[in-house]
Amino acid sequence: MNAWAWAAGLDFLAAALHVGIVLGGPAWYRFFGAGERLARMAERRHPWPTVVTLAIASALSMFGAYAMTAGGYFSSLPLPHEALVAITALYAVRAVVPLLLCPVIASMRSRFMIVSSLICGVYAFVHGMTLAT
Repeated sequence: MNAWAWAAGLDFLAAALHVGIVLGGPAWYRFFGAGERLARMAERRHPWPTVVTLAIASALSMFGAYAMTAGGYFSSLPLPHEALVAITALYAVRAVVPLLLCPVIASMRSRFMIVSSLICGVYAFVHGMTLAT
């Protein structure tokens, strides 16, 4: 399996987990570290947690589609190389910024922020590998 397939698989996995969070409800928002505020909103059936989570899932799915396009597995989407550069940069920024801010901003020291930053770092690395091929 090449880097394109790994990158797409990771993106689609993350998208599926976000859909699972919506389906799992407030307990899943809490388990995955979305925060008590979003979990309470989900308990009250406020649309915001669902909208935000499904928007993230949609973006992650598009990231996966771009990885598949760049690898020649999907029909062509516009500017696949440029999109993958932007996607890789986005993951890298999401990985690094919270880690840089955690000494200064207490909310950046949460388990969710640390773990998700490390995960985004792995995603950035794998997506970066697609650019090297």
